[in-house]
Amino acid sequence: MKPVKQILKAIIPLVVLNKIRKYRKPINQLPDGWSGNYTTWREAKKFCTGYNSSLILKKCKDALLKVKNGDAVYERDSVIFDEIQYSQCLLEGLQKAALENDNKLCILDFGGSLGSSYFQNKRLLSSIKKLTWCIVEQTHFVNCGKRYFEDEQLKFYHTIEECIAKHKPNVLLLSGVLQYLEKPGVWVEKFIKLKVPTIIIDRTTIINCERNIITVQKVPYSIYEASYPCWFFNEDYLKKLFINYSLITKFESYCDMPITLNSEYDATWAGFEFKLSNLEVKKNL
Repeated sequence: MKPVKQILKAIIPLVVLNKIRKYRKPINQLPDGWSGNYTTWREAKKFCTGYNSSLILKKCKDALLKVKNGDAVYERDSVIFDEIQYSQCLLEGLQKAALENDNKLCILDFGGSLGSSYFQNKRLLSSIKKLTWCIVEQTHFVNCGKRYFEDEQLKFYHTIEECIAKHKPNVLLLSGVLQYLEKPGVWVEKFIKLKVPTIIIDRTTIINCERNIITVQKVPYSIYEASYPCWFFNEDYLKKLFINYSLITKFESYCDMPITLNSEYDATWAGFEFKLSNLEVKKNL
């Protein structure tokens, strides 16, 4: 019996096969950045390596250890920088949340790596009476975080439930994470049930299109070799997910430049600050 490939070659015209081959590029041949317009998350994953690579964790750990030990100033996405770049709107949102809570700040940083945002902002939050920064991450990041980075202020947890059992966060931080969740709407439903007073979203992909688009992001080899599915959100869709919350402000990313996705759609990275509605606050009292 002939192999399947030989049978397909015999019955499918060459021009069609060439189009299929062109569409199904090998992972290592994908262009750096964001590309594609996939029907499902599962389809996009076929072209991706994912987040579980030990190389990603090692790059993040090595970079942040340099920051922690004073050998580097600032880290973002495992890359070392000579000076700290601040998300001014994020910082102002955190400071405001602390003032509204007796100058105490407890942050649930979902998908916060090994503490990138914590190390970025902690010096300018030093006047806060009590700062607790809780990161919920993948298992291998949490284990590494507990071993190398956890202290009196910075904590690591495997699940939201584990974090909530020990702390009462007054800020939920979602920085550069929603677009990498297979089912962001399901996660947001879970987030809003926590009734955290302030939700701050940062560095989140927004597209000038009437619908959400699933792409594949290939990280430049100079950073590390990886690729993963990534959503670009219709802005109205994203904002409507946060029911029982009022939008306080929208702001542009402090470090991500706008792009034209697939040579067709204008895309940006944006942030949003949401406050729990007064009615929901009263229910919590």
